[in-house]
Amino acid sequence: MTDTDTDTRTHTPAPTSPAHELRAAFREAGLNARVTPPDADAQTSVRVTLLSPTDARQLARLIRTGTKRTLKAARTLREICEGYRIDLPGLRIEQGRITLGPIRIDDAARLARLLDAVPQATEQPSTTADAATVEALLAHAFPQATGGGTVPVSVRESTPDLLHLGSIDARTARRLIRALQF
Repeated sequence: MTDTDTDTRTHTPAPTSPAHELRAAFREAGLNARVTPPDADAQTSVRVTLLSPTDARQLARLIRTGTKRTLKAARTLREICEGYRIDLPGLRIEQGRITLGPIRIDDAARLARLLDAVPQATEQPSTTADAATVEALLAHAFPQATGGGTVPVSVRESTPDLLHLGSIDARTARRLIRALQF
């Protein structure tokens, strides 16, 4: 089936190939790049020829524009957490999602309290036994605070003094931001 064929079973236009879609997007953006489709059995990847420096800059700008909301949510989340003295040194964007990364147990406990998981307390958990408790608190409080959004939370044997928070989409991040705002 080519890009313009019709699916004989459903008599609907066949979906465009990824190479065709990418080629059209480059053309619409005014970028000069040759796109080579995968072979017939799809064992190879779509290939893009080398871009000129000007086209590479333009492509980077277009990607950043497309991810602007995610970038803004990540920046705002970092600022709010810093305001609460919650350190998220591994906060980054990967594959269009915000990865929260490692967090110290006491910071994770503070985050859980801010999300109404537990009442404010004067002492901070700091032992590995507390890590499992804080992990459970975050796993419970996070969806409530974000209207159903979840974040993977894990304790790793190699770093028992840290919890590892997975990734969230920009929408969940914005809900988390609203839950944490002063």
